[in-house]
Amino acid sequence: MQEYAEFVKRVHKKTGIDLSLYKEAQMKRRLTSLRDRRGYQTFSSYFEAISSDTSLFDELLDRMTINVSEFYRNRQRFDVLENKVIPHLLQGKKRIKVWSAACSTGEEPYTLAMILSQFLPLSQIEIMASDIDENAMERARKGIYPERSLKEVPAHIKQKFFRREGAFYHVSSEIKRCVTFKKHNLLADEYEQGCDLVVCRNVMIYFTEEAKNTIYQKFSRSLNRGGIFFVGSTEQIFSPNKFQFEVFDTFFYQKG
Repeated sequence: MQEYAEFVKRVHKKTGIDLSLYKEAQMKRRLTSLRDRRGYQTFSSYFEAISSDTSLFDELLDRMTINVSEFYRNRQRFDVLENKVIPHLLQGKKRIKVWSAACSTGEEPYTLAMILSQFLPLSQIEIMASDIDENAMERARKGIYPERSLKEVPAHIKQKFFRREGAFYHVSSEIKRCVTFKKHNLLADEYEQGCDLVVCRNVMIYFTEEAKNTIYQKFSRSLNRGGIFFVGSTEQIFSPNKFQFEVFDTFFYQKG
């Protein structure tokens, strides 16, 4: 136990990622499995290895930051976003400020841009997308995805904004221009301000209750009054008023 705690401290110092704010049993199990697979008996020897081998280090980062995504993930929620949330946010406005936090490999912010294109010219769409994992964002900037990532994409959107090359689909340059990627640590960095829509889905489940409360408070401060916070389908907020939120729809919360 002490050895893992020391590993957590050393990782925090090296990467700025505080693993103590993630659910310990889950994270320890994941990292022990990775360590064992690479042939290291202790976390101490594994840390020495990742410190001198960038491929091992990148693999560790990927494992810590759980990169699982797809376009229009949980399609019904994105239908609510398109049919109810966006029209509400655009009342009396020509553009809205959107932040896709913990965006992983980019499917989510590109989905948001495609949905917003139904309402606004592409030149008026600006989405800030952030993640702690530089490798994931590098893949996001390239905008190249396997067919399985597109299984929920409506046919007309797929035709309009993707180009197929062999087994892969390329996001159009027009959509890519709508999204700016930057590195951001939800647990340590300053948050965007003045947002109308913040999307942070399927990452909060990995944090401790204490960390979640802090993150929700910060997201609340990020939003303009009347702005919307969109969470994942296993991440219902049970006391939204604690964070100045009220329920707008299932998994959508409005800043009061």
